[in-house]
Amino acid sequence: MPVDTKAATDRLMRFLAVEGVTGQEAAIGRELTAALKEAGVPAKAIRLDDANTRIPVPTETGNLIVDLPGRGALHNQPRIMFMTHMDTVPLCAGAKPKKSGRRIVNEAKTALGGDNRCGCGVLVTLAAELEKQKLDHPPITLLFCVREESGLYGARHVKLDALGSPVMAFNYDGGSASNVVIGAVGADRWTVEIFGRASHAGVAPERGISSTMIMALALADVQAGGWFGKVVKGKGASARMGTSNVGPVTGGEGRPAGDATNVVTDYVHVRGECRSHDGKFFKEITKAYKAAFEKAAKKVTNAQGKSGKVKFKAETDYYPFRMKDSQPVIKRAVEAVSAVGGTPNVRTANGGLDANWMVRHGIPTVTFGAGQNEAHTVDEWINLDEYDRACALALHVATMR
Repeated sequence: MPVDTKAATDRLMRFLAVEGVTGQEAAIGRELTAALKEAGVPAKAIRLDDANTRIPVPTETGNLIVDLPGRGALHNQPRIMFMTHMDTVPLCAGAKPKKSGRRIVNEAKTALGGDNRCGCGVLVTLAAELEKQKLDHPPITLLFCVREESGLYGARHVKLDALGSPVMAFNYDGGSASNVVIGAVGADRWTVEIFGRASHAGVAPERGISSTMIMALALADVQAGGWFGKVVKGKGASARMGTSNVGPVTGGEGRPAGDATNVVTDYVHVRGECRSHDGKFFKEITKAYKAAFEKAAKKVTNAQGKSGKVKFKAETDYYPFRMKDSQPVIKRAVEAVSAVGGTPNVRTANGGLDANWMVRHGIPTVTFGAGQNEAHTVDEWINLDEYDRACALALHVATMR
């Protein structure tokens, strides 16, 4: 079952040329729809869902869903799903893809968008090859998710009855086609608003309550307690591990904190995240941040004895998972990787995946790579040998007996 690699690469170059940063997927959705129709998929089999109406941040369009009816000897087998995400990180805006030997590189000083135009190329190539070669296969759902890069929102808010009840799923995201990712971390995303009191920093600083100082004391406390960056509590086999990060720090309406230096800062807004493979431990890391900010707010007082205040909010972005090795989806994935000449690398990921929500929804999901390298950086590039292997792998997985 050879794959037309030239056509697959041409599709990838076509998709890379379409801008579609997270939340702005309408254009790439149209391009994918056109490519699917050109590959022989009937228009009635292609649709957009209404997940964007449930996503709490502006999102142009819903998830793209494609139904491929079963064919031949496998037509009545249980449905399986192939999925990817069609958004890129904002750093990809303005990318100019260029082939360079067996690589695709970027002529612009931006990220390239292989994460995840590669996944889009794999799924459309799968549909094209199944139709072109008239191969036997079970009923298949193709799912192209929106807003993966900004919170896995598309996968989170998809309606399960729109997917046709697949018994397993194969997600395409970053890295090598030989990667068989069977687990991933969970994460909290948190924000804290710090309320101080403004006063003239030169005339009456003692009347002010510095929200900047509250932030500084809180973060120093977090650092001293070992809760920032790589977090390890305990030793040996019982050690609990995770990570945390403090993101953007701004003032009112997104301005830098302390917009004027002669005013004691009365407001700071901070965002951050906490992750772990342990579903309880990332919550514990978040709790440490909350306690540090509340403690710091009480410490910073003015001459009248009044202290600052904080408003801390945390939300779980996605939950950790680790599937058992005996799961049929893992066995199928490992067998398929070997069949296309790869060495299966069964592993877990330290980043969130759409698979986190699929598993949470009750659909066992393995994630493969598709040749993406240095994603989310201006050094991003695509390995076309790995991309070709990912296309062949999808076709093999779809037609296994």
